[in-house]
Amino acid sequence: MADRVIFRVLEDEVIALLPDNLASWGYIDSYMHMGQHGEADPGLPGRTRLATEAEYLPLLRELEGIGYKLRICKRLTRPFGGWAD
Repeated sequence: MADRVIFRVLEDEVIALLPDNLASWGYIDSYMHMGQHGEADPGLPGRTRLATEAEYLPLLRELEGIGYKLRICKRLTRPFGGWAD
């Protein structure tokens, strides 16, 4: 089964948001080249923009290289109220 991911651009850095992974309640699991895994504020999509395929392709390859099977989404929701772009 594939993990949902949405790629956003935050201050010129692509961030992968992984809503199906475990994170502290009220936060979203995230992954970036620098720092790798971390937790993101669910309001983050409102302060970012969708990444283009050319922008997110290196991060996608990095995630697949460490074993992720991903399903790229443009809009995600969470059971505690959700968020979307």
